[in-house]
Amino acid sequence: MRVPEQLNLPAAKEGVPYLQQLVAKLTTAWANMAAQVNATSEGTIYGATNALAAAPTTGDHQRGDIVRNSAPAELGTAGSKYVVIGWQCVAAGTPGTWVQLRCLTGN
Repeated sequence: MRVPEQLNLPAAKEGVPYLQQLVAKLTTAWANMAAQVNATSEGTIYGATNALAAAPTTGDHQRGDIVRNSAPAELGTAGSKYVVIGWQCVAAGTPGTWVQLRCLTGN
């Protein structure tokens, strides 16, 4: 289910600047949130707020946390190539212990 990207607010009254500004800010905020929710539900990197090009090296993480790979590439040798689709934390800590989540490509 997609979230509508337009928010149907009542029109701000002319001559009431703070209401006009409020309506404008709410409309913009809603459109941005709807775009991210829709992208997340469709599985796009744009929707992921935790996509990185490498496993985290800073921050506090818990066992089971997953970070998506924002720069996937086919790796390995012929007959056993794979793509790192992300990393999963297997031991909590700062930054925790991370392992690659690999997907074989069949190449």
